[in-house]
Amino acid sequence: MCDRPSHINERRSFLRLAAISAGATMLAGTLPSLAHAMPSPKPANDLNPQQALTRLMAGNQRYAEGVTKRHDFMSERELLAGGQNPFVAILSCADSRIAPEYAFDTALGDLFAVRVAGNFVTDEGLASLEYAVAVLGTPLILVLGHDSCGAIAAGVKAVKDNARFPGKIQGLADTFKPSVNKVLKAPGDLLENAIAQNVTDTVMRLKAESSLLADAVSAGKLQIVGGVYKLRSGNVKLIG
Repeated sequence: MCDRPSHINERRSFLRLAAISAGATMLAGTLPSLAHAMPSPKPANDLNPQQALTRLMAGNQRYAEGVTKRHDFMSERELLAGGQNPFVAILSCADSRIAPEYAFDTALGDLFAVRVAGNFVTDEGLASLEYAVAVLGTPLILVLGHDSCGAIAAGVKAVKDNARFPGKIQGLADTFKPSVNKVLKAPGDLLENAIAQNVTDTVMRLKAESSLLADAVSAGKLQIVGGVYKLRSGNVKLIG
């Protein structure tokens, strides 16, 4: 089989890139209008940031006390088929012992979840949170860490013992080194301090690395907070 002339291949590559660029521009221009066009299937979720935070923490209190509400998931599935308006977005650890929807006694369509071991910011996670705010109108972001976090513990070992881990785990551990180093000589338990510092640093990164989120905060349409989930009690303590 004969190879195609190089100028034909180059032209096709150029056209593909042009199409991708045009699509990205179109999406960027569409996001603001989508925020107004999306339906609000759950009017109770149309809250300001402080109302959203109050509701979130009330749900956590019910969960910790074992008096959660009964949710009608069957009717909610039908209600939400055409859209969503979650009142909170949570960046949490992937740990199986934490289920944000349960921990805050929320139903379908209430909580927009982004999860990764160590609850830190990735490009994809940041884009997801931007989508929640810009398109879905979510008024609150919570960065949720938890005690006894294995990912942060790996970061502590990488700093203190120069530990090495297999596969991509090493890169994950290295991600937390800056937070660990900030509290390395602080009084108290190093792991607990590192977990809290990682949450604080992640909150600051969300505000610093996304002009979209920063603008929403400045306009009073968004609040970004941090918290640590306690495995034994189920309580979430806000920090920062």
